[in-house]
Amino acid sequence: MSAELSSAERSRFPAFYKLSVSDRVRIIHERGWLSSEDYQSLVSGEHTLKIHKADKMIENVVGVMGLPVGLGLNFLVNGRDYIVPLVVEEPSIVAALSSAAKVVRGTGGFTVESTEPVLIGQVQVVDVPHLAHAKANLLQRKDELLNLANSLHPQMVARGGGAQDLEVHVHARAEGGDMLVVHLLVDTRDAMGANLVNTMCEGVASLVETMTGGRVFLRILSNLTDRSMVRARCVIPAEQLTGKGFAGEEVRDGIMLANEFASIDPYRAATHNKGIMNGVDAVALATGNDWRAIEAAAHAYAARGGRYTSLTRWYKGEKGELIGELDIPMKVGIVGGPLQSNATVALDLRLLGVKTARELAEVMGAVGLAQNFSALRALVTEGIQQGHMTLHARSVAVAAGATAEIFDTVVERLVESGEIKIWKAQEIVDQVRKESRGVFEPTEQSAVDHRACGHGKIILLGEHAVVYGSHAIAAPVPLAVRAIAQDTKSGGVDMLIPRWGVEYRLHRDPAHRDSFQRSLGIIFDTLELTERSMRIEVFPNVPRAMGLGGSAAMAVAVIRALDQHYKLSLSDEEINALAFRCEEVAHGSASGIDNTVATYGKPLLYKRASKPGDAPMVRELNLPKRIPLVIGISGKESLTAVTVGEVRTAWQRNPTLYDGIFQQIDSLTLQGMEAMQQYDLERLGDLMNICHGLLNALRVSSWEVEELVQIAREHGALGAKLTGGGGGGSIVALCPQNREKVAAAMRDAGYQAMEVDIG
Repeated sequence: MSAELSSAERSRFPAFYKLSVSDRVRIIHERGWLSSEDYQSLVSGEHTLKIHKADKMIENVVGVMGLPVGLGLNFLVNGRDYIVPLVVEEPSIVAALSSAAKVVRGTGGFTVESTEPVLIGQVQVVDVPHLAHAKANLLQRKDELLNLANSLHPQMVARGGGAQDLEVHVHARAEGGDMLVVHLLVDTRDAMGANLVNTMCEGVASLVETMTGGRVFLRILSNLTDRSMVRARCVIPAEQLTGKGFAGEEVRDGIMLANEFASIDPYRAATHNKGIMNGVDAVALATGNDWRAIEAAAHAYAARGGRYTSLTRWYKGEKGELIGELDIPMKVGIVGGPLQSNATVALDLRLLGVKTARELAEVMGAVGLAQNFSALRALVTEGIQQGHMTLHARSVAVAAGATAEIFDTVVERLVESGEIKIWKAQEIVDQVRKESRGVFEPTEQSAVDHRACGHGKIILLGEHAVVYGSHAIAAPVPLAVRAIAQDTKSGGVDMLIPRWGVEYRLHRDPAHRDSFQRSLGIIFDTLELTERSMRIEVFPNVPRAMGLGGSAAMAVAVIRALDQHYKLSLSDEEINALAFRCEEVAHGSASGIDNTVATYGKPLLYKRASKPGDAPMVRELNLPKRIPLVIGISGKESLTAVTVGEVRTAWQRNPTLYDGIFQQIDSLTLQGMEAMQQYDLERLGDLMNICHGLLNALRVSSWEVEELVQIAREHGALGAKLTGGGGGGSIVALCPQNREKVAAAMRDAGYQAMEVDIG
């Protein structure tokens, strides 16, 4: 990570929403937002609340309900970058926040001020014989009361907090007479402080009775936290609001008019302020704060003048800019019970990186203002519903049963169809599932896609040993990656992979290409297309770096897209050879199996060439029946070049030992071929299990892989082993009877699972 990135752009993640969940987690880990421990916790699902811990939090526990944790991006608050964890189930909130924050960061970000984190405790006194004398006595002996209160929490005083001041209020009672209310003003520092303040109120009650001669009744905190205030502010030049067919001045004036509506009409103000709390509550839930208390404070504050009104103010500055301000009570904490009882809360706070409760309150103020800006901008331009199309499609895809492995594909096709309906989504889900099993219903579009595609792969037996001349059995994952080539006038080769967040222009000079560009750049250099102006868009249907042959499939897909677009008439042999060259750059010591499967898309027995210039041995496997498998995807990135390099280093240290392991794997692979051709699945499962043990001996497994293997075997898989380079990535499980049960168990453990047939 460059110094420039760490100081100015750490919260900027272009096209983040297009990435898979595992890729999002990987990227925020690479940027330094997540520690290695938190990264592992997220990808494995270990951060989620477990039932035995939930049972200690409340009464009568019978289960745990999950909510999505999303990230608000692009936030620049008081000159510091933040990515903001958000727990919310409503579509559009996370996207709207990130979009608003992006606009505001371009004009200097949010400026936020806050007061000390003071909470009010109330001691109600009735039947006071002399109110004036009682009030005067309380104020005169204020230090005595404060000292007593602070003696109950000396550690809070040591941290610079504690009871700071005392107020006395008199209220008339409806039935006649008056009541006296003592306010303890308590600085709770980084704690939410409810229990602390309640304890103080209880502790001073007897002394208050002695001082007043009355009877103390209620002793409890107030959730109207108007002594713990946040003011957030942003300034947006009018030209920055131009877009979607609207001039910037139109948008500015529309936002001001909409805010004026909320300031004078309580019916509009309720919805207006609810939009602010959409963002604030999401951060409160993510950080373990009492969102109900925050809601109560905000709405009570909005009605403090006797009429409910807007919490924000939007107005025009001296230079015609739009200025937004939010004043809101915000009493939050970053220490206390929720941190110990819910691991996700602790992880979210570490991700956010706030050091004090005041800093958290300031970030939440910025989030509230950003959410309000986004909602008002949508209302005064295209309308609130128009921006929900893709987000609505995501909800519909879930309702239609789209699993994680096909979810993005279903959403893309659903949006393209224009029919955001459950029945349409179910049609698409059925079609994508058929495609994933190699069952195609040919249409004009699918025929084009099939020609410009490269298949992902699983290795059933023989990985790593295949690099040293042993046999391997591999099979395709149909339509893993497809690509489209289009002519442009851009003056270069533009590569776009939306789902992986990749967008770049290919350097014409190979010396200036990074590792990713060097691999694919070979294609354009060899085909003499580097000087052309074009756009290559790639649509991967398998997760990145998960041991499923994504790099080879991408290379084949790009070559075929270029072949199709420019009518190059390349043979499969030429495509395979060119893809192999890409693999050599990507992985260093490539066996050639990935690109061969990506090109031909058939189950095969493979053995690499014994010397340069010779052709590898490739034998198609004609199986009597389809073999049912489950692919378990760990979410931990599998870097084939790294694991291959580590195995090579170990082999060089002890070639005799490692050659023996490779020979055993080779023998297992050849026996596996016979078992597959005889459809002896029990024998095949045994061979897979033994092969996994040998791969573990090569130290290419990981704890995520081992957990997936164990889950598969416990739920009835005949055999289970890692597939591909290892070090993370994926496993393959042989499941002739209970495939759905195995896949469900993997998903329940927080992993992705994909059901496939080979043969």
